[in-house]
Amino acid sequence: MPNDPLRLADRLDGISSSGIRRIFELGAKLEDPIDLSIGQADFDVPDPVKAAAIDAIQRGDNRYTVTQGLPELNAGIRKRLERTHGRAPEATLITSGVSGGLFLGMLCLVNPGDEVLVPDPYFTMYDVLVRLCGGTPVFYDTYPDFALDVDRIESLITPRTRAILVNSPANPTGVVYPESSLRALADVMERRGIVVISDEIYDLFVFDAPYFSIASVYDNTLVVSGFTKTYGMPGWRVGYAAGPQALVDKMKTVQQFSYVCAPSMSQHGCVAALDVDVEPYRLEYRDKRDLIVDGLRDHYDLVAPGGSFYAFPRVPERFESDVAFVETCLEHNVLVVPGSAFSARDTHFRISFAAPDDRLREGIDVLNRIAAG
Repeated sequence: MPNDPLRLADRLDGISSSGIRRIFELGAKLEDPIDLSIGQADFDVPDPVKAAAIDAIQRGDNRYTVTQGLPELNAGIRKRLERTHGRAPEATLITSGVSGGLFLGMLCLVNPGDEVLVPDPYFTMYDVLVRLCGGTPVFYDTYPDFALDVDRIESLITPRTRAILVNSPANPTGVVYPESSLRALADVMERRGIVVISDEIYDLFVFDAPYFSIASVYDNTLVVSGFTKTYGMPGWRVGYAAGPQALVDKMKTVQQFSYVCAPSMSQHGCVAALDVDVEPYRLEYRDKRDLIVDGLRDHYDLVAPGGSFYAFPRVPERFESDVAFVETCLEHNVLVVPGSAFSARDTHFRISFAAPDDRLREGIDVLNRIAAG
């Protein structure tokens, strides 16, 4: 047989579309669904941020910025991190979304054959990025309460372990790791010489205790975060990376030959975003969290999320899998995401409570009716 002229790279083997995006596409076919699936804020971009981006466009700031991003945006991020982490990072880089920061970090850290410790459950991009870089994801189980078991994590470390991914507040569970757990993890990583990649995109949406970053106590931490969730701007594609100078410098070099820079007008808008008070949004999402937890407690096994805008309830026992449960939800015009999109297990499902309160109440009523049979 002739060779296939469209033979694709081996690195794509086993990589398929995100389960989240599939639900998003299904939702587009439903008439006025109760959409509790997609992780994006239900509020619009704050007016001062819009105005700053529009002003940038109108005055002609539509060209490339320097690869590392606007100096004033980098300076503002360093000040924010110094305030929240207790110390300033060695270096920062403006990236094309948090996903861009994750990809650049992986490319600069992971060699073929390296292992990266990944939580289970996990944000859908993590294992794919590791494999695209030629690495092997090694999953550390956080069930049933989604807490960090540092002894369990250390038992998975081998001479090939290069990095560990930490996500707090976590997607899909909403769990926030306490300071004690992160300090214990930092001790192990320092002793074993392993880099921490800390995904902190939801750090301003923490509900029950002050936020603590592992970067506060461990130098070899690459923090990736951004503006998309906090300011309702997922389409603006601006994130940032902060960490050791040597690593961030290499990420900047790779960005020159890939993303080039984050969108210029979006960066100008994010300079203004640094001065926007997001406390009203945090309080609103805390109330939505309480609505979900209180509303589902009689019918679902649910670890109360301490941050983000996600909850990860267990599927009722009468369903054979998370997919069967999600299909039943679709029949009732409710969109949620099967837990197997984030995990090796098929026992849970993800709710995004970034939705209007009336829709959340409707969704809670439907979910409880489904659980009751």
